[in-house]
Amino acid sequence: SRLRQFLYSWEKSAFRGTISEKDNSINEKSETKDKAAHKLAGDAVEIRLEHVGFTYPGSTKPTIKDINVTLRQGERIALVGLNGAGKSTLVNLIPRLYDVTEGSVTIDGHDIRNITMNELRDELGFVPQKGVLFSGTIASNLRYGREDATDEEIREAAEIAQASDFIEEKSAKYDSPIAQGGSNVSGGQKQRLSIARAIAKNPIFDDSFSALDLKTDAALRKALAEKVSDSTVIIVAQRISTVLHAEQILVMDEGRIVGRGTHEELLANCEVYRQIAKSQM
Repeated sequence: SRLRQFLYSWEKSAFRGTISEKDNSINEKSETKDKAAHKLAGDAVEIRLEHVGFTYPGSTKPTIKDINVTLRQGERIALVGLNGAGKSTLVNLIPRLYDVTEGSVTIDGHDIRNITMNELRDELGFVPQKGVLFSGTIASNLRYGREDATDEEIREAAEIAQASDFIEEKSAKYDSPIAQGGSNVSGGQKQRLSIARAIAKNPIFDDSFSALDLKTDAALRKALAEKVSDSTVIIVAQRISTVLHAEQILVMDEGRIVGRGTHEELLANCEVYRQIAKSQM
């Protein structure tokens, strides 16, 4: 069974490797190591971050501090803040790109450090800001990480990701060739294929919709809401328009959560959120 937690975010980072504090680039090796072999029993119902703190190796200043968040199945939660607030760092701790340096991250009560990384990451897809494709076909790219995905499943994933229209226009459709790095498709098409690949596997989206125009962004989020309504959704965003309908918005500033509530509540009660919203309206 698949981990049914979906994390969405909009503009930085990458998954298969570690994240550089300076520029969020991919490094060759992860800082994390397997420590135990607990098996996930089924679809995750709750992810909990308790008193989570993280300091990058070599730094004396923590990037995030005393974060407490509970993510339950079916909820929609948004994470917003200015650049450098710690949003991507926080998201990166869930698939163990880094291990927390304080507190814990648990899935249904099990510390993720006691779950093998292969199993944890096998249950998660990931889409960075700049989509990554591999030489092969559209179908082989959508099956990357989940080779047993059926034709129907990859077509549905492409439809949700707003990629089916341009795929169907190609003469070979899902058998159309993809060059290494996706150099033979546009940036927007590459991003939509990357998103479709993650949907087929169950994804983490970290700042991955920034290459999409607002109309496509809205259509994609609407399709996701309809198709994965039983899944936890975390939207990490800088666009206020992206998070307006989240059940709970968490506002980050200098590594801490400084506000929680709906859009209307935060406009009334959170100065950081109010300033972000004002700058975009």
